[in-house]
Amino acid sequence: MVERTQRTVRDLRRANRTAVLQRLYFDGPMSRQELGPATGLSSGSVSNVVAELTEDGLLEEAGMVGSDGGRPRTLLRVAPASGALIGVDVGETRVRVELFDLSLAELAGADLPLANGEYDVQLITRHIADGIATVLRKSGMAPDRLLGVGVGVPGIVDRTGPGGAVVHGQTIGWDAVPLEDLLRDAVELPADVGLFINNGAKALGQAEMWFGGGRGTKDAVIVLFGSGVGACIVTDGVIHGGTRDSAGEWGHLTVSVRGRRCRCGARGCLEAYTGSEALLQRWREAGGQLPVDADEETAISVLVAAAHPQDSTLTPDPVALSVLDETAEYLGAGISDLINLFSPERVLIGGWAGLQLGPHILPAVRTYATAYSLAHPAGRVTIDLGMLGPDAVTVGAATLPLADFFAQGGRRAMPPGKPGERVTVPVWRTALEGRVRRTPG
Repeated sequence: MVERTQRTVRDLRRANRTAVLQRLYFDGPMSRQELGPATGLSSGSVSNVVAELTEDGLLEEAGMVGSDGGRPRTLLRVAPASGALIGVDVGETRVRVELFDLSLAELAGADLPLANGEYDVQLITRHIADGIATVLRKSGMAPDRLLGVGVGVPGIVDRTGPGGAVVHGQTIGWDAVPLEDLLRDAVELPADVGLFINNGAKALGQAEMWFGGGRGTKDAVIVLFGSGVGACIVTDGVIHGGTRDSAGEWGHLTVSVRGRRCRCGARGCLEAYTGSEALLQRWREAGGQLPVDADEETAISVLVAAAHPQDSTLTPDPVALSVLDETAEYLGAGISDLINLFSPERVLIGGWAGLQLGPHILPAVRTYATAYSLAHPAGRVTIDLGMLGPDAVTVGAATLPLADFFAQGGRRAMPPGKPGERVTVPVWRTALEGRVRRTPG
């Protein structure tokens, strides 16, 4: 028996608002006349929705454009000042918190360092709470202006229980941590400001698909390469890695039976050969010298400098070169599994370690990924670096409440902003321009 789902007038109105908001956000500014064909809505529906959204303070004028023989048309865009978002990246070396306006221009940021292996749940919770308080204080932003707080974490996120998001982060010793409940108790926010917690690789993937190197593709893989490695899988435009979805745990695919011990406890995981923590361990075992008490980012810089010295009179360290090439081969082999399984159009490598190492290992990664893949799927894929920089997970985390904002058709009414000058590109493009990287090769 087919169950018939009835849509109410409220559902239809919300869907229409969503359609207009998303089209203006990603492809605006646009005129009312352009919105009709772009959204599939009638001119009457467009006029009604635009009037509602403008009254709610979510849209503003962005200049005028001429028309063929008629009156100039008013361009509309989503008002950047109509709301604010917070993105949090719970990384292996620090907790990064950023406050954004609705265009994803950064308004304030805070970094709270973590010592190696320091993943105490209470400490992380305090860091997030302190970071949120810091960015609100720096910006002078009132908490009730927030549309939501997004948090990217390592591990699998389960939101099926009554208490909100629970994190299973085996590599950092988190076993069913009720992070959402802990944050609700620790963070002083209005009750209606949503918390959106998801895997960091999923957050990174959503950011790259919306604003970066994945824009315009339907099938993609976005790799998060830091102390560990993870991946976000996108098939037919659907971003995987949500509730109880372990797509982000690609790093624990077995690549060597009875191989090196991974920090998750198993043997032979991809992460045991490609994560920066494992990479540095292999270099030390081979005789590499690291500064005392150097953090991972500094240590990776030392390794790269040894393998690729900027001083042309120095000889590259063959051991460092060998470790980097082995890392590229394992990473390429791991990517080949994703190519064979999902046949993506594009693979993007992001994360602080991926972007730091990428200029030196990307050509080898491409070679190895192609060599280990089947010819047909390998023939349609491109492998590049992510475009949104090393802090892209915070941008991705901010897209979690932004996605909910779209889905709700603009869930919060804000005072209207002042009409701005004519803008010819989407607001997010200008805001994120400073993060964009040019991909080598």
